[in-house]
Amino acid sequence: MEEVGRGEDLLNKSMNGYSPSTGDREGGAVNRQIRVFLRTSGDDGMHDGYSGASPLLGPYPAYKPSVTLFDLNKHLRRFGLPISRLYCTQLWFVKDCGGYFGAGFTWMFIFVGEMLVLLVLLMKALSLFVVINGILSFGCAFLGFVAHCRAMFTDPGAVPRGDATNENIARMAVTDGQVIYKCQKCDCIKPERAHHCSTCRRCIRKMDHHCPWINNCVGENNQKYFVLFTMYICFISWHALFLAIYHLISCALTNFDGCSYSPGPSIVVTVCLTVEGLMFGIFTAIMCGSQLSAICSDETGIEHLKRETGKWEKRSCWTNMRLVFGNKFTFRWFSPFHATEDLCASNQSVYSYL
Repeated sequence: MEEVGRGEDLLNKSMNGYSPSTGDREGGAVNRQIRVFLRTSGDDGMHDGYSGASPLLGPYPAYKPSVTLFDLNKHLRRFGLPISRLYCTQLWFVKDCGGYFGAGFTWMFIFVGEMLVLLVLLMKALSLFVVINGILSFGCAFLGFVAHCRAMFTDPGAVPRGDATNENIARMAVTDGQVIYKCQKCDCIKPERAHHCSTCRRCIRKMDHHCPWINNCVGENNQKYFVLFTMYICFISWHALFLAIYHLISCALTNFDGCSYSPGPSIVVTVCLTVEGLMFGIFTAIMCGSQLSAICSDETGIEHLKRETGKWEKRSCWTNMRLVFGNKFTFRWFSPFHATEDLCASNQSVYSYL
């Protein structure tokens, strides 16, 4: 990072002697000093795709946005189908080939897995056991798919680009001698706990990591959906593993007399479902557990890897869970259809200078 100027120089250009500490015009320099730092590189050390200049690497290439915003409600109004503001209809879409593959593979996994579960259930005659397990499997798969879409198409908490202006710096409620950081790539004032993503090409508030499986960052606004996605996929994976083993054993004990398939197809379907359920069950269980641990400790994945010691207020695990999932413990905690707050109306963060 490189110091490029002091706050009083930037403030005097736009405020002409206005003192942010007293609110009075004193006809002189600002009473307090605010040092402004520019990051000469992103948090990941990459310099590609951004405007500006680096004293070490020279000029950055012209900025090319990698995110497309699509206002769904604007198009639904044409059909007379306006959606309540309780639901955010502005879709955030990251243009990344690796993310396309990861998200498509995830959808294919859910579809193929449910088809294998259906084949396993059809091995047995229709019964209450088959109906209950079918509803559990397909219901959780649907909720997991919705949670995945919400995590992928929700703005994870991007900081507005180009807001590092003299006017914004002048109205910031900062203390004497406080250091303000500016991202060189985004040309934005960098809030506390924000990190730059080289794939999204934006600074993301409380960024945990960029996940190719959802083609998006996991940040302040979509962490709930990502946790629900991993939780539901973990459940259907272990549930599928249970069904596969249970039906194979029950059919083998009866010499496949009560099963719809012969031993060959039954074993093939069971092995495929067992491998898929075991592999993704372990993976999503680790992901879900790590996210819940990060929420309770109020420490993102990047902060843990960088061993960053924050100055923000430490809260209890229950308080942190309520901030992510909602104030009251209700069914909404487990619903991907309900946001923690109206993300369309307010995009402010408690970890922001402004």
